[in-house]
Amino acid sequence: MTSTRFIITVIGIDKIGIVAKVTGIMAEYSVNIVDISQTIMEDLFTMIMLAEAKGDNFDMNDFQNTMQDAGEKLGVDIRVQHEDVFRFMHRI
Repeated sequence: MTSTRFIITVIGIDKIGIVAKVTGIMAEYSVNIVDISQTIMEDLFTMIMLAEAKGDNFDMNDFQNTMQDAGEKLGVDIRVQHEDVFRFMHRI
């Protein structure tokens, strides 16, 4: 069994249902939260998660597209990046 770890970021104006929608999609794809940080600054919602999908049948592209579509409907920016890509892009 393989494991895929990735970073999910969610940024936008706070509203009811953001966490429910994001975690609902994660449950549909059998994605587990490894670590999570969430902050609301006045009306700005930010969340970053380290997540993991175990198994060979996980389709990262499909998951990314589903998350992006959900973000557009919610009016927030949702990005899913493989952990290695995220770490490489944010290193000093």
